[in-house]
Amino acid sequence: MKKLILVSALSLCSINVFAEVAVIINPSNASSVDADTIKKIYLGKSKSFSNGDKVNPINQDGTSVADEFNDKVVGKSSSQLNAYWSKLVFTGKGTPPEKLTSDQAVIDFVAANNDAIGYIDSAKVTDKVKVIATF
Repeated sequence: MKKLILVSALSLCSINVFAEVAVIINPSNASSVDADTIKKIYLGKSKSFSNGDKVNPINQDGTSVADEFNDKVVGKSSSQLNAYWSKLVFTGKGTPPEKLTSDQAVIDFVAANNDAIGYIDSAKVTDKVKVIATF
């Protein structure tokens, strides 16, 4: 019985362990972006960086990093965010960010596009991108 209680307690603790999320941009981009602006970008309420340059946000599709980012930064679950964007698309008021399938795909996209912003697991950061925030 003690083993069962211990295993249950440990499994509950592991559920709450999430990776830190790093928000990244192209190294040549000199913009600074705060958490509120990042949220606005991913909700389609802001279309440019602080310096006025167009921003091209990239989401991840169905990854644990995406769930963590949506929860910590956007303040919505993945299903709430999908419903939010469905409504905007249906009414013609917005287009959701493109979705990529992995941290590496996001790194490659951001490294190749000066106007891109994305997020990845902070443990996967390389020198191809610049971290502007961690959550």
